[in-house]
Amino acid sequence: MFSAIFLDRDGVINKKIENDYVKSWDEFEFIKGSPEAIAFLRKSCKCLIIVTNQRGIARGIMSIKDLKLIHDKMLNELNKKGASVDGVYFCPEDEGSNCRKPNTGMAMEAKSDFSDIDFSNSLMIGDSRSDLEFGKKLGMKTVWISDDDKDLPSELFDLKTNSLFNLVQDWPKHNIFSDENCAE
Repeated sequence: MFSAIFLDRDGVINKKIENDYVKSWDEFEFIKGSPEAIAFLRKSCKCLIIVTNQRGIARGIMSIKDLKLIHDKMLNELNKKGASVDGVYFCPEDEGSNCRKPNTGMAMEAKSDFSDIDFSNSLMIGDSRSDLEFGKKLGMKTVWISDDDKDLPSELFDLKTNSLFNLVQDWPKHNIFSDENCAE
């Protein structure tokens, strides 16, 4: 069992809007199978955390109130599927902020709220280089969610798959999740 599983939001849990931001609940669309996958992941860790860069706030495209409404509705829908989340951390700032991934500010905030988090026994699941760098800076195992052929250095990820749903479908096959690899 992982100490914590950290999930990015856009592109992992919900569909990413290219060259734009999810600004309202009407624009939020779960990726097929992601709520069910999160329910599975919930049983595989002590703490399940969402960490998401949201620079649309710094750019004046949306407000913190808008984001909180989206997150409240997202959490409500996830809870209906048995996919409870312990915390949602977001960075409303633009480049250069300590909270913005790949910087580790959101993880440190989560650790402050959940002192039992052990990063060396945690997992980061994301769809971008900054997500993976965030996880590696903290000593986590990382899973890259990607359905295209773009390349990232292999040292940034321990596993690549095309969706959360496929990750959990094949969970027992992934040797990076064995007890000996997770318990350090």
